[in-house]
Amino acid sequence: MNTRRIFLRNSALAMVGVGAVPAWLTRALYAADSPTRRKKTLVAIFQRGAADGLNLVVPFGEPRYYALRPTIAVPKPSASSPEDSAIDLDGFFGLHPALSPLKPLYDAKHLAIVNAAGSPDPSRSHFDAQDYMESGTPGVKGTDGGWMNRALIAERGKPSPVRALALGQSLPRSLRGRHAAIAMNSLGEFQVRDAGASTMLETMYVQTTDTVLHGAGRDTFEAVKLLKSIQQQPYTPAANANYPRGRFGESLRQIAQLIKADVGVEVAFADIGGWDHHVNEVGPRASQGQLANLLREFGGALAAFWNDLGDRMADVAVVTMSEFGRTPHENGSRGTDHGHGNVMFAMGGGVRGGKIYGDWPGLEKEQLYEGRDLDLTTDFRAVIGELVSTHMGNRDLRTVFPGYGGGPEKFRGLIRS
Repeated sequence: MNTRRIFLRNSALAMVGVGAVPAWLTRALYAADSPTRRKKTLVAIFQRGAADGLNLVVPFGEPRYYALRPTIAVPKPSASSPEDSAIDLDGFFGLHPALSPLKPLYDAKHLAIVNAAGSPDPSRSHFDAQDYMESGTPGVKGTDGGWMNRALIAERGKPSPVRALALGQSLPRSLRGRHAAIAMNSLGEFQVRDAGASTMLETMYVQTTDTVLHGAGRDTFEAVKLLKSIQQQPYTPAANANYPRGRFGESLRQIAQLIKADVGVEVAFADIGGWDHHVNEVGPRASQGQLANLLREFGGALAAFWNDLGDRMADVAVVTMSEFGRTPHENGSRGTDHGHGNVMFAMGGGVRGGKIYGDWPGLEKEQLYEGRDLDLTTDFRAVIGELVSTHMGNRDLRTVFPGYGGGPEKFRGLIRS
């Protein structure tokens, strides 16, 4: 029944008058019934709108790339103009110059890249493709819940009310399911602004004989108390981490804050939109235009998140995804259209980084999917499945991804065992 999660999702409507609970006391409360609060955490980032993977991770060693994109291709690495050329990774692939904050992480072997990855479903509909990827069941509509919720392992003790959370206005498809999950715009907004209403609602939900509503009310008020106690503690990112201004940077900053508060965060979700670049994807130079501006925010936020968490990244893995890629051939408006294969990033202390994974299919006409798109050589479920299995310890991938026949034999070796 979804009543519980709907209540949690909309809990920003309720509560502010709840008394502050000291952070140490709240942490102790949720440590009491659980073996440990230092959790392994998986952070999933969705690039909504279909990011252009070929301009994020540039195949500058592929001559066909420049033939297909005469005006929007990112130039080959150049010492004379590094700000407007690809950043060499391995002699064949390079990062977009706006992703320069990620190069040190790649060099330190904490950032891995999976090329020609994504959903095997051929849909080029944003709505359908996002739904398939978040449900974890490509091509199947109506799947109950999302893969992130199913990735959670049932706990013996009292689970943290913030074990599964999303930064945003509503609970994403990925986090829906039988385990309680919350969504919030920010720590400061997950509350009710009327003290009298707060007390009345808390009493109502505590006294109800409806077990579902009682559980929803209890979990929500516990989450409110917990988040309010954290909110009242001044927070300064560590290591001079500089999160970009904007919703995405602020989302990652607050996820980092919650992880460092040791309140039992196991899965966290954030998204960043604006990737549907049919027109004017690139400016006069590679460092200019819509894509470059978005990548500066994206790469800067990821780098700040890493720096902020520091040694805590040993327990954290980050994975990025987008519903599908974009056409290798630029269109007549200096943009790209809906495609197929894309690129995924994996970042964390346990990630075998400094490497580009996946089989490169090529961009020649006969190598393209349906004669027009980058082909797919790695199913996104193999990437996420490896993180869920090896990092989080949930090896029941048949439950996490219903109908998926892949297992460890499909893993790319992204995570140190």
